[in-house]
Amino acid sequence: MDSPGTVSDHRAATPWAGTADAVVIGAGVNGLVAANILADAGWEVVVCEAAAEAGGACRSGETVRPGYVTDLFSAFYPLAAASPVLRALDLESSGLRWVRAPQVLAHPLPDGRCAVLSTDLDATARSLAEFAPADAGAWRAQVDRWQRIREPLVEALVATPFPPVRAGARLARGMGVGQTLRFARFALLPVRRFADEEFAGDGAGLLLAGNALHTDLAPEAAGSALFGWLLAMLGQDVGFPVPQGGAGQLTAALVRRLHERGGRLRTRAAVADVLIRGGRARGVRLADGTTLRARRAVVADVDAVTLYRHLVAADQLPARLLADLDRFQWDNSTMKINWALSAPIPWSDTRCAGAGTVHLGGTMDDLTLLSAQLACQQVPADPFLILGQMTTADPTRSPAGTESAWAYFHVPQAPRGDAGGRGITGQWTAADVAALVERAERKIERYAPGFRDLVVGREIQSPLAIEAANTALHRGALGGGTAGLHQQLVFRPVPGLGRPETPVAGLYLASMSAHPGGGVHGGPGAMAARVALRTAGALGPVRRAVTRTAHARIYAD
Repeated sequence: MDSPGTVSDHRAATPWAGTADAVVIGAGVNGLVAANILADAGWEVVVCEAAAEAGGACRSGETVRPGYVTDLFSAFYPLAAASPVLRALDLESSGLRWVRAPQVLAHPLPDGRCAVLSTDLDATARSLAEFAPADAGAWRAQVDRWQRIREPLVEALVATPFPPVRAGARLARGMGVGQTLRFARFALLPVRRFADEEFAGDGAGLLLAGNALHTDLAPEAAGSALFGWLLAMLGQDVGFPVPQGGAGQLTAALVRRLHERGGRLRTRAAVADVLIRGGRARGVRLADGTTLRARRAVVADVDAVTLYRHLVAADQLPARLLADLDRFQWDNSTMKINWALSAPIPWSDTRCAGAGTVHLGGTMDDLTLLSAQLACQQVPADPFLILGQMTTADPTRSPAGTESAWAYFHVPQAPRGDAGGRGITGQWTAADVAALVERAERKIERYAPGFRDLVVGREIQSPLAIEAANTALHRGALGGGTAGLHQQLVFRPVPGLGRPETPVAGLYLASMSAHPGGGVHGGPGAMAARVALRTAGALGPVRRAVTRTAHARIYAD
């Protein structure tokens, strides 16, 4: 990794003069993916990162207690393991190693039942059959459906700019007209309705709804079935893997690969402005006044609000786009607690012990209730906890016989009340945070009596602390904007083309705020890089003219 404030240059015989083919703003996974793809094409690339280290929301460290590695933001990576974007980069050759817990996911219930997702299909089927015997076969039918369409579906969702013509055509050919229509209906279903249609018992629906709630989609939200099904099928297929040694090892592999191809990474290099001349992005100006010129492209791995409100001058953007940006919706905020434990969590239900991820959310009705509280801008009385047992997944994360664990849960961006009756203000004062930690740990104790006795270290990441550590995560929003259907595809981040191109020629949006959205899969970065390469090619003038005309019509006053 680079020393803070320095520029990595593995071509010392050719000093860098402050000009590159592309300047990438932000060294999150998407920014580093974009930089790697551009470097593979022979472009000279420099990445500017405001923080002291690369990684964005993919970082780790011994922040709770020495010897305990904590993932500071994202942790489990089913999308990364299945992503054709990251597979094409062959990060294993740059040192990345994936490891997995014995079981993928457990969702225990207060009445003693527990739904378990395993990469062993028979084990998952047995678990769901305990809720309803018919659900073993029903789950197998969903896995069969997934296996038939897996490759074109993942390519269409995370690796292809909108519209995904080739991947979509492959998907449609594989399913036929009738099944394509039925799949389109399924993709719009709320997960509660989908579970009612397909399963007799509660277990499968809980696995699906819990996975959908990794985003901000309630069980009754349109499209939540597809999100929940996708993560559950990925879990069934590739598990919920983690990088051996910590989330930061995924970043480290991307950085090493970039260096090997001559790319540069500059840390503590906050970008203050995108330089625009003649309607085209020409580079960036750093906060310290340094100017970095870009011959071909500026790729922005920053959220849409930051890009359009702070880095690009308002007079360089259509007034209609800025007005649309006023309607941009963030996803819910996040409260995260990291623990160093002296022993594994003492679950009452031993089926939770081998799971890398545990969902503590109760029944489907409980999930609906907490989602309604979030929709009403209330802090949930009984939050849905997504809990990670990192040493269970990767024994290198803490000393033998111990556990490095965390849990996070969603809270409103701007709370108007506290459904728990504790008077939480939503300003995330010390008292607010303490009340929420108490609420979360009390819930864990209900499923694992004695949990608190094992805590030898605790770190709390409030929504404001998450934002302070990574400014792209607005008040702890982890998805770069809501996953709601009204802000997907051509509506992400605002009504437009659903593509990386912006109204400023040569400037590309490559963050989670762009299609296809959140998740560590590298899609936005790869799409931005590939579009930049094509626009610089022989048909570049035609592409630029078409894009310019489309933007003019979309953003006409």
